[in-house]
Amino acid sequence: MTRSRRSVGHSMVALLCALVALLLVLPGCTAQRSPSSGESHAPSPSDPGSRGPSSSSSSSTSAPTDPRVAAAHVPRRFRHLLPGMPPVVDDNVYSRTRPQDVRPRLRHEPQLVYVPDSMPSGSTVTVISQRTHRVVRTLHTGFLSQHVVPSYDLRHLYTNSSESDELVQIDPHTGRVTRHIPVPRPYNLYFTPDGRQAVVMVEEHDVIRFADPTTFRKRADVHVPRCRGPNHADFSANGRFMVISCEFSGVLVKVGTLSHRVLGVLPLGAGSMPQDVRLSPDGRTFYVADMATDQVRLISASSFRQVGRIQTPSGPHGLYPSRDGRRLYVSDRGAGEVSVVSFRTHRIVDTWTIPGGGSPDMGGVSADGKVLWLSGRYDAEVYAFDTRTGRLIARIPVPGSPHGLCVWPQPGRYSLGHTGNMR
Repeated sequence: MTRSRRSVGHSMVALLCALVALLLVLPGCTAQRSPSSGESHAPSPSDPGSRGPSSSSSSSTSAPTDPRVAAAHVPRRFRHLLPGMPPVVDDNVYSRTRPQDVRPRLRHEPQLVYVPDSMPSGSTVTVISQRTHRVVRTLHTGFLSQHVVPSYDLRHLYTNSSESDELVQIDPHTGRVTRHIPVPRPYNLYFTPDGRQAVVMVEEHDVIRFADPTTFRKRADVHVPRCRGPNHADFSANGRFMVISCEFSGVLVKVGTLSHRVLGVLPLGAGSMPQDVRLSPDGRTFYVADMATDQVRLISASSFRQVGRIQTPSGPHGLYPSRDGRRLYVSDRGAGEVSVVSFRTHRIVDTWTIPGGGSPDMGGVSADGKVLWLSGRYDAEVYAFDTRTGRLIARIPVPGSPHGLCVWPQPGRYSLGHTGNMR
């Protein structure tokens, strides 16, 4: 009798164990830990720090479960992003500026080129069709119009009319002037990577002005005694600082995006005249066109020191990455040529020549990457180069002294300003 009871007891225990095991594996019955227990959990799409498969800056196909491991896979230069800044994708600051990255609402915008006249007496923007290479419209803006700049949200274009002390807003959908905004002596215009500040280069007064990105009311003016003629700039990969060229004093300055503090001053030597500034795709190096010394300088983003140079033909001025991020187009204004530089080797791999000479200045690449458009600053014309062959395919007469022309639309999530520094 005792042995039988023991047998039944053992059977009951075995049955209970089986039932418990079954419950543990049933869907919805698995025990879960709360986030506070230290187990990783998927971030909410509304979390500004979340990085899903389409926005991760890691090139790994399987994301590590430990956030500390995930952070280790992100290069230091892409960490600690400016709050509110869209994340860098695939460790390439230009990875979202490919032809397929044109925003849906911009895909049916008229494909035009906006060409400002920088003569002191000039007050127009000539509008050219990218398809027909013909002038389709002339807009009346302000005197001494320098650059046409896309807004951060890609909804407007702004003409920097220095002599008229104003920004002239253009609707790229209609191609018409829609607003005049008082701003003292705007030469060039940028936007911080979070879209919360505009940066106006008041070149004539040696001022770097941080302003509201919509009203353009002043928030802070930065005066750097050693910086005369601030005009071109670009931002670090994490958006925390910007490097600005000072044309008339031959120096570069490093300014904090949030603090507005001067973080460094880099003299480039006697006779230097720095112009356009552009960050390399990997975020390691700032390329600076030095028009007076005929070179493109390579400046380390981490140390803010020159780490190399590329000898170019006469007067390098504008810098434009190709749509695939492999090459940099350098407009050699004094030579009437375009130098094509490899980002990988830092060498000139091709040279495009304007037949009979010219003065290629500022511009941009078409959305599909097939055409490089540049203004002819001293020849009253606009140039269009086939980027596959390097052949000049159009030479279009325009009034006065064409300067910072804007090619529109362009691919990208947002604009940092200038004639289309897209990210």
